[in-house]
Amino acid sequence: MNKIPEGYMQDAAGRLVPVSTIKPIDIERDKLVIEIAEKAKELSALIVQFKGRVFGDIAAFVSMSAEEYGVKIGGQKGNVTLMSFDGRYRVQRAIAEHISFDERLQAAKALIDECITDWSQGSRDEIKVLVNDAFQVDKEGNINTGRVLGLRRMKIDDARWGRAMSAIAEAVQVIGSKSYVRVYERVGETGEYKAISLDVAGA
Repeated sequence: MNKIPEGYMQDAAGRLVPVSTIKPIDIERDKLVIEIAEKAKELSALIVQFKGRVFGDIAAFVSMSAEEYGVKIGGQKGNVTLMSFDGRYRVQRAIAEHISFDERLQAAKALIDECITDWSQGSRDEIKVLVNDAFQVDKEGNINTGRVLGLRRMKIDDARWGRAMSAIAEAVQVIGSKSYVRVYERVGETGEYKAISLDVAGA
């Protein structure tokens, strides 16, 4: 980054502007924004450090706890809830997997469509609505995975439906995961747990 000469400020277009020509309010705004941004960067770095330490500590504790039973487990995976002895605090580690479907989902949809066509004379209109809703795409062209997987909970005695549900199960592809840590404190007379916010908007 080029050093800015004394008596000048650099504008958003990269031009050097004499400080004497800049309004005092613009200078004060610049100072305020830079101060807030620098503090935000410091806080962000602390949160990254905190998150790394928390995940490491939880993984180490899970492994230590498992050793009491003579087993070894991977401490980095799986959802875990830890409580303080008095129940005041609760820490949750959650692993959220992002899933998608491969081409076998189209085979499942074709089998389901066959079923609906044959059932059209019956009283299964509600199933047709559920299926059509499940396979709708959003503005980005993505299918709601939760709704599609929800079809598997429906108990329908039809071989084609069974094959369709198997195709859905086999079409699932885990494309990534994201880890979360949430910390709660029991507050108030009701003893409900309230999240300790680590988000500026939610604090």
